[in-house]
Amino acid sequence: MEEAKPHAAPATVLDINQIMAILPHRYPFLLIDRVIEIRRKERIVALKNVTINEPFFQGHFPDYPIMPGVLMVEAIAQAGGALLLTEVPDRADKLMVFTGIERAKFRRPVVPGDQVRIEVEVLNWKQRAVRMQGNAYVEGRLVCEAVVLCQLVPRKRSVAETPAPVEAVSPTEIASAEEVKVPQE
Repeated sequence: MEEAKPHAAPATVLDINQIMAILPHRYPFLLIDRVIEIRRKERIVALKNVTINEPFFQGHFPDYPIMPGVLMVEAIAQAGGALLLTEVPDRADKLMVFTGIERAKFRRPVVPGDQVRIEVEVLNWKQRAVRMQGNAYVEGRLVCEAVVLCQLVPRKRSVAETPAPVEAVSPTEIASAEEVKVPQE
């Protein structure tokens, strides 16, 4: 009788430490755990392991925990960001931010114990902006889909863009201020 041979685990393209070196997100908002496929500038496949320990389950919903749909769309964007930011040489100085979400649909609830497979394909990539189709699956079934639009922006604001600090005003100063008269029409 033949012995069962253990199957080799599929090669991990990016582990969590490598993902954290690319994306600025951190717990509890880092929503991808592993990347299992990358085709440069074309496609990425990432995994999200959903556990009952996720902080959003405390309130969404206590007796029927469901992963919020907006977080599934965020996971799609993060997977896309991991694909795109690997192509940016000065990514430490940049952020990939949402500029739009189109055709988002939520097909089935995602619950604790699920492993979400996130597949993102680039539809259009320009120098600073990208449009991507994302599909999320649990056990081969589509649970979420959306087109996400993102833009590459500087991570730090310039001095000219930074708003001036607002001086604190005490309630006493407000009460003692002169009354402002508004002209009546």
